[in-house]
Amino acid sequence: MKSLIGLLCICSILISCNTASTSKPKINPLLGTWQLLSGTTIEKGDTVITNYTKNQSFIKIINETHFAFLLHDLKKGKDSTSTFSSGGGTYSLTDSIYVEHLEYCSDRNWEGNDFTFIVTIMGDTLVQQGIEKVENAGVNRINIEKYIRAKK
Repeated sequence: MKSLIGLLCICSILISCNTASTSKPKINPLLGTWQLLSGTTIEKGDTVITNYTKNQSFIKIINETHFAFLLHDLKKGKDSTSTFSSGGGTYSLTDSIYVEHLEYCSDRNWEGNDFTFIVTIMGDTLVQQGIEKVENAGVNRINIEKYIRAKK
């Protein structure tokens, strides 16, 4: 009887060790390059929807520890739609809570701020929504962005 209990204990230990060693690490679904399709901002009761596929291009690149974004017009700065914006920093992801710490930004008023978003991913579509509050820039708004995973 003692041998049987001992054998069961050893088997339990071996099975638990085997399970731990074969479990795959959780893959971060945000990793990659994302093309912004649309953005909706709601501020002081006003809603503005921006189509980022017309006259401009915006991408966000996310690796294991950092993010970066780049926005520019599609007319190569040759008319009144001329624009360029960029930024980046570190981020954290816990479940569906994505927090960006903006360390670098072409609009320096935004640097040093944290932005918390709820993210959802369905297939190749990423939606992030949260509040952008930047006292130095007078910004306090809800921001909803819809991205699609960039094709290679």
